[in-house]
Amino acid sequence: MSGAQEAEVADADADQRLDRWLRRRFHRLPQSWIERMCRKGELRVDGARAKASTRLAAGQTVRIPPINEAEAADGGGRRPRTSPADAEMIRAAVIHRDDHVIALNKPSGLAVQGGSGVARHIDAMADALRFGMDEPPRLVHRLDSDTSGVLLMARTRRVANALAAAFRRRETRKVYWAAVAGAPRPAAGVIRYALARAPEGGSGGLPRMLCVHPRDVGASPGARPAATLYRVLAAAGRRAAWAALSPITGRTHQLRAHMAEIGHPVVGDDRYGGAGQTNPGDGWGARLGEGVGGGLHLHARSIVIAHPATGKALCLSAPLPEHMARTWDVFEWAAADAPDDPFEDAPAGAAG
Repeated sequence: MSGAQEAEVADADADQRLDRWLRRRFHRLPQSWIERMCRKGELRVDGARAKASTRLAAGQTVRIPPINEAEAADGGGRRPRTSPADAEMIRAAVIHRDDHVIALNKPSGLAVQGGSGVARHIDAMADALRFGMDEPPRLVHRLDSDTSGVLLMARTRRVANALAAAFRRRETRKVYWAAVAGAPRPAAGVIRYALARAPEGGSGGLPRMLCVHPRDVGASPGARPAATLYRVLAAAGRRAAWAALSPITGRTHQLRAHMAEIGHPVVGDDRYGGAGQTNPGDGWGARLGEGVGGGLHLHARSIVIAHPATGKALCLSAPLPEHMARTWDVFEWAAADAPDDPFEDAPAGAAG
């Protein structure tokens, strides 16, 4: 990039942190470079100095200074190398690879990108996923650190732009599996609470989202519409249920906040349904005891997206992580019994 440029924040990117918004454009840009541009006042929002943590609003203009992405990605020659153990781990997580796309079954507990105090993450391990390409693959979407499952990476800039555009236009079908406390009734439906960031944040200063009833959105600054499809695939009485979830919108912590709001938090979710909280409907908390509940039970089971080269549907699925597979064994739930697409009858594009 030879000169500064200005970019307008799209509706789909509203409420996103400035650093994360920038890394969607420059996938190899390290956090340290973003922080430095902010300190120097080179990175500006609507003409004003900004912090890396600044929340963007739709319609704002971001001034981006000249960036040598190759030099930035190398960290000025100081970019840490992926350890042999991490390289082996991340390669073993590959569930699909062709000349254009790589898909991982992301382990639970591994961050996708770096941030304050986060040095070990998938983006830093991308060099181990070159597989003969001149450049490492680029991230095109995100999963929460504690969420496991299908994560796509693009092997070229052109493919990254095409896949990112498909996500923005909601031209994907994403299905998550979750173990939730209690048994939702009705057994299928759509949750339509808007989401707003809690002003006090969560424990340890981590972000936490609040649900806002649609009728109260106008009186809740920052609340953004959100909708989630859900369907119960199996239940262990009133104790717990295996739920399929599909986000119609893509808000921060949407699935976790929505399930907690209807009284059925995701098992192992300390932020939205911890051990001290109970399910108002069935009296069960998000930790169920008896060996169940060690770790967040939310898994990006599958994704369907048009292949950027062929245009044909690329259908990818990831097996459950070990801690969730143990829970499925406890409740005698069989993954093979689940339909490929629990939301096949949903309107086209409803689960993008």
